[in-house]
Amino acid sequence: MLLLLLLLLLLLLHLLLIILLLLLLLLLFLLLHLLLLLLLLLFLLLLLLLFLLLLFLLFLLLVFLMLLLLLPLLLLMLLIILLLHLLLLLLRLLLLVLRLLLLLLLRLLLLLLLLLLLLLLLLLVLVLLLVLLVLVFLLHHGEQL
Repeated sequence: MLLLLLLLLLLLLHLLLIILLLLLLLLLFLLLHLLLLLLLLLFLLLLLLLFLLLLFLLFLLLVFLMLLLLLPLLLLMLLIILLLHLLLLLLRLLLLVLRLLLLLLLRLLLLLLLLLLLLLLLLLVLVLLLVLLVLVFLLHHGEQL
């Protein structure tokens, strides 16, 4: 009877071991499936990124073709803008030169006015000197005249 109980115990332990191994195998199988699912999701994400990259490249190609078609018009507009800018710079330079010329003219006019005032002052001094000389001459030789 003891032998039968030991055999039954051994059978139950064996059965328990088999069940544990099956559970371990099932867990391994589930982990493998989870890993496969993760790899599949990663592959899907990669494909989505590739698709977006191709879409972006297509968009860039479309923009490039549009720019290639519009390039003469853009170049013409750029040339017009550049010419207008150069014209504006030339106008600014011309205004600057005119302002400097006006300033120089004003200084020259002020110098001429100062020269004229100095000449008038010299003429006044000469007239006063002449009147003084006449007065001195009259005072000195007035009795003889």
